[in-house]
This record gives sequence, structure tokens and C-alpha cells, in this order.
Amino acid sequence: MTGAGTMRRWIKVAVAAAAVLGLGGYIAEPYAQDWWLVGSACDGALPRDSVGQLTPDDAQFTKEETRRVPELGFYGCSLAFDGDHTEGVTLVAMSAYTGRDDQDREFKRAFNEGGFAQQIVLSGGLPGIVDGFGGIRIVTPCPALGKDTEGRPRKMLVRVGVSRDEEKSASGAVYRTAVALANSASEKLGCGARPLKVPRKSAGFDTEERWQRAVSPAKAEGTGCDWVARAGLAKDAGWRLVAETNDTAPTATCDLRTDEGGDAYQAGMTFGAWYGDWSNRLTASDDNGERRPLTATARCDGEAANFALDATKDTPGVDKADRRRLLEEFAEDQVKRRGCSGLRFF
Repeated sequence: MTGAGTMRRWIKVAVAAAAVLGLGGYIAEPYAQDWWLVGSACDGALPRDSVGQLTPDDAQFTKEETRRVPELGFYGCSLAFDGDHTEGVTLVAMSAYTGRDDQDREFKRAFNEGGFAQQIVLSGGLPGIVDGFGGIRIVTPCPALGKDTEGRPRKMLVRVGVSRDEEKSASGAVYRTAVALANSASEKLGCGARPLKVPRKSAGFDTEERWQRAVSPAKAEGTGCDWVARAGLAKDAGWRLVAETNDTAPTATCDLRTDEGGDAYQAGMTFGAWYGDWSNRLTASDDNGERRPLTATARCDGEAANFALDATKDTPGVDKADRRRLLEEFAEDQVKRRGCSGLRFF
């Protein structure tokens, strides 16, 4: 839906709502019901213009839910609609957690045991990612909640899911919605996080289209994977880089692929970083907690950080020693960016 179409939709809704509410508060008229439900959902935190842009033309909002359990550190809400050929579709759903067990469970769902699930780091330096299921996950500190029983600073994890128009023009609306909900959740749960700001420019959310943003190693400077420009990779191997990293997200990846041999990106290496004690399970190779090769760990903001390399069997011009050297360069770069300490390699 275009911006003009969005505006026309909500002007129509506003006029209808005003007219109908003037008749004794009766709100059964469809457009008035839309207006009412959008304003009620998530304790009024949803930005109407963004919701209008994300809503299909034939949709009729039917249900909103808001739940808050402060004792368990949980806050959630949702808004659903029916369309001409659909019933009970959730347009927006948000869940926020300040408990570590809940956060660990959510991260486990987002990442397989190896940790190298598809992901996109949020634009504008926002402290979050888009997971392989299309869900936005934002992690913020909670200074108002102090420390947990293990002495770690408390945090809040917010998951936002949006059934959205796949057009790129909708990405800004998704960001505005997610940021508004995260800021509201911080307030409702007493987190005390600094309010997040919507980025001026926002990338799309399709993990399969990440390679459209690929650059050559020579152009890695400023991507967050700057070390790749100095890594000495063979120039004739056709290496391409996708950087998914900023200095606040709970994960980071520097993804390298080569088109040598004729098949695009047939061989490659993915360097991954995960921040928080939840990530310790990702680099354990067995039930005894033994670490697999080509991994590293450090301490960042009072918690564990883990680093690892996942590579195809044959990577042109890169042997075992090169892999270890490249992992060291990646981990050292991440530690420097994050102000971590105690870097160890395995």
C-alpha cells in the first residue's frame, strides 16, 4: 500500500469513527472498529500510520490482546485481522521478557545448536537482529532492574513479529512498529532502557536477499567486517562479503563466499559472534561441554561471548592454518569493537 493509500485509509477510518462514536458510542461499523482496535492494542503503542501501511486493503481488524505479568517479567500484545480470503491473521505480535530463563529459551529457538542460522542485523545500530523466521529480536539493558542473582546486569529481550507487505517500502513501517513496541515494553516492565530511535534508512528483512548487498573484500572497510580487507584472501577467487554486524546486536557474522568453479557462492566461510551467557551452548560439541575446534571465547559486559568459524570443506586458497588465523583476526576485531577482555582460542 502506498503512503497516499495509507493516509486515505486512516482518514476514512477517522471520519467514520468520529461519525459513529457520535451516535452514542456505537462502534460496530467496520472502520470505526478498526480505529478502536488499533488504538487499544498494545496499550496504544502501535503507530497508526505504520499499521495502516502494513495492513492489506481488504483487512478488517477483529481482535487485540494485551497481557502483562510483572512478577514474571513478561509483557505481550497482538493485533489480528480477517481479510476477504483469510481469517485470524496476526498482523503484529510482541513478547518481551526480563527473565534470563525466558530469554535463553527464545535464543535457543532462534538459533540451531551450531549458531549459524540465517540472520540480519538491524539497521541504524539498533541492538537486535532479524532471525531466520523473520522475527525481530531486540536486546536492551535494564538499568532500573539492577542485577540478577548471579550478579549480571539485567536485560530485556523483545520479540516482534509482523505479517507485512513484502514490498521494500514496508520496511520503514516495520522498524517504526518494532521500535515503538520495544520502547513501550521497557516502560511497562520497569526496564528503564534508553528509548530506541528509528533508523533513517532501513534494510529489508529477507535473509535470502542478503547477497544483493555483497561487496568485494577490498571494499570491506566500514562494513563492520573491516578486517576482511586486510585478510589476504586470494583476489582471483571471486570472494564476496556480507557483513551482518554492529556494536550492539546480540550476534554478528562476517559471511564470505566465492564463485570460483562457476557456481555462485559455492564455497565459503562464515565467522560468527554471539554475546551473552546463552551462547555458551552454541560452541559445545558434546554433553560434557567440550568445545569444538576453531572457536574462541571472551568476557563482554560481564557475560560470555563466543566466536566460531563454519566453513565448507574446500575453500580456495585457504588451508587449516589460514582458517585459524582468520578466526583470530575476526575475534580480535570483535573484541576491540565491543571492549571485551580475556580472549581465548580453542
